[in-house]
Amino acid sequence: MTQADIALIGLAVMGQNLVMNMADHGFTVAVYNRTTSVVDEFVNGTAKGASIIGTHSLPELVAALKHPRRVMMLVKAGQPVDDFIEKLIALLEPGDIIIDGGNSNYEDSIRRTAYVESKGLLFIGTGVSGGEEGARRGPSIMPGGSPAAWPHVQPIFQAVAAKVPEGNPNGAPCCEWVGENGAGHFVKMVHNGIEYGDMQIIAEAYQIMKEGLGMSNADMSAALGEWNKGVLDSYLIEISRDILSYRDEQGEAVVDKILDSAGQKGTGKWTADSALEQGTPLTLVSEAVFARSLSSLVNERAEACQVLSGPSGQYTGDRAAFLADLEQAVYAAKIVSYAQGYMLMRAAAETYKWHLNLGGIALMWRGGCIIRSVFLGKIKDAFDANPDLTNLMLAPYFQQALANAGDAWRRAVATAVQLGIPTPAISSALAFYDGYRRGRLPANLTQAQRDYFGAHTYERIDRPRGQFFHTNWTGHGGDVTARTYQA
Repeated sequence: MTQADIALIGLAVMGQNLVMNMADHGFTVAVYNRTTSVVDEFVNGTAKGASIIGTHSLPELVAALKHPRRVMMLVKAGQPVDDFIEKLIALLEPGDIIIDGGNSNYEDSIRRTAYVESKGLLFIGTGVSGGEEGARRGPSIMPGGSPAAWPHVQPIFQAVAAKVPEGNPNGAPCCEWVGENGAGHFVKMVHNGIEYGDMQIIAEAYQIMKEGLGMSNADMSAALGEWNKGVLDSYLIEISRDILSYRDEQGEAVVDKILDSAGQKGTGKWTADSALEQGTPLTLVSEAVFARSLSSLVNERAEACQVLSGPSGQYTGDRAAFLADLEQAVYAAKIVSYAQGYMLMRAAAETYKWHLNLGGIALMWRGGCIIRSVFLGKIKDAFDANPDLTNLMLAPYFQQALANAGDAWRRAVATAVQLGIPTPAISSALAFYDGYRRGRLPANLTQAQRDYFGAHTYERIDRPRGQFFHTNWTGHGGDVTARTYQA
């Protein structure tokens, strides 16, 4: 009897496409779905003739596998993952591998790695990005967890992952070991957070073009098509171009009929939450999350637009010049977004003792995933040149790119403000850039205020770091200070 190289639980669209991808690359896959009729329909339909073994129970699934057994789950994040882990532990043997390929929270993956390892098994929590098409043709795969598990899944994962040239005639796989316990799902979370930022930046550019410049959908599609030939060459610009040119059976633009309320599954919020925990100023992604929240207030905004005043005029200057400015502003904001994402990954790596290959992560995102773009090759180059790079904006290429875009970026933001068009992502990126490049910020006044009302103390620029001082600002406040400087 033929035994399978790997098993997959969960035959929704992503699961089915990934299984077919594995079969295309010569692997035999055992499959199981809680609704077993789905297994039969898949094996006798889409997968007919492929090297895929349908099973109707978990014991049957496990029995169909080679040793060490590799069982991957693509099921709903949360309790269903824990439930399947418990069932699999009872069926597997020491050295076997459980893989969670869903959109799980990295903290759950940290916990699960420790738990599964305590049972003598190995665990991988892996991000899989690229949607349905990526799963079928080549996704970006970001595995982390038990390091001993990696050699056993590496041939499969790297075979089915997207490939990019990067000097390799066969293409470099967009998959590499990320790090210990929850590192894989953390990197996938940051990927999704950056995705939120990229989408918001493009949406803001769209609103400026539509309302500020009065451009038609066809004109906007053409503009994005031109942008996609330069430094902004990316999947999200490409699909935005296509969306703007799409017409339904009546010849009408579908995008104009879509309610302006953006949904979210939570990974953007997780990224912002993690940034707060790490003390990392992830301002752009946070603004993108809040922009979606604001968009959901459809009824409130409908009422507010009737009573709240503000400019709503169109741009009357040189439209071609302003469109060129906007392209530069989008690129500059994108650089800041990725710089912040990498700051968060660096901070988390220090907290959780992960050994992240930051340049390698850029390569994993270079193809297959939603944020794939030519731009990511420049990030890989930056970390290859300096693995200890503190901030992406300090790399020579990005320093120069930001300097070149600076005036255009400021003109675009200032014009949007004058027109009354919100640009929370693009403008917050500029504010962050200006804050980061300042040798001195007004936080000295903030700290003085904290000391005034709460005796939280402060450090002085004319004394060594680590020495703390308190001023009796009113003359009757006393000399007792708070116990913690960071209160």
